[in-house]
Amino acid sequence: MKDTIRQLIQQALTQLVNEGVLPEGLTPAIQVENARDKTHGDFASNIAMMLAKPAGMKPRDLAEKIIAALPADENVTKAEIAGPGFINFFQNTQALASRLDAALADAHVGVRKAGPAQRTVVDLSAPNLAKEMHVGHLRSTIIGDGVARVLEFLGDEVIRQNHVGDWGTQFGMLMAYLQENPITSDELSDLENFYRAAKQRFDESAEFADRARGLVVKLQAGDAECLALWTKFKDISLSHCQKIYELLNVKLTMADVMGESAYNDDLINVVNDL
Repeated sequence: MKDTIRQLIQQALTQLVNEGVLPEGLTPAIQVENARDKTHGDFASNIAMMLAKPAGMKPRDLAEKIIAALPADENVTKAEIAGPGFINFFQNTQALASRLDAALADAHVGVRKAGPAQRTVVDLSAPNLAKEMHVGHLRSTIIGDGVARVLEFLGDEVIRQNHVGDWGTQFGMLMAYLQENPITSDELSDLENFYRAAKQRFDESAEFADRARGLVVKLQAGDAECLALWTKFKDISLSHCQKIYELLNVKLTMADVMGESAYNDDLINVVNDL
């Protein structure tokens, strides 16, 4: 509504310049504020007091001319002079109610996209697998989901991308620890405690750390046993993440996952190019 009133005032000023009431070259910043006393109007502007001096007129006299030059608008019922030269605007509440009714009846509540629809990729969440998500991942998850929903609401085709950290040293740690401590699938489902124990061994034992790194090399080389263990760890971790997404009502699925491991086969080509 303030923008509407600014436009009306600007049109009135243009007319007064054409009539010679105001000098040319004026570029005032038109201010429109909420009226303090609603009995005297809904919005107020001090434009007449701002331009009184260059116009060589008293503020109230200039306010009268501005009001007379205001174009008719269905959103404004009337404009009045107040105090030393303020212009108070009264909003047409029936017109406002009609716009609200139309917005409520519209699936997009009257919001329209500024440009044509686009295909947009939103990269969100991206947790490191083999351990629980932390608050930083939750922040990225929630903000990213919000951005994706807004873009979809505006008509964009949104591709959600969950670029998880599913490759690297942490899986070597887990495999090395599993070799030392064979456990059941049920016990393995408590992946967070399993990860903590493996990390402690990694930090305390140089031999264990070297063995873990060696298993990572075997994993990257495609060793079948390592790949089978990695797949088990990855699936358990992704299942944990999916439960969090469902609790948060976040629109992420397994189909949106694109892990670091997806690029493993391309690494040799990158190295050769370098």
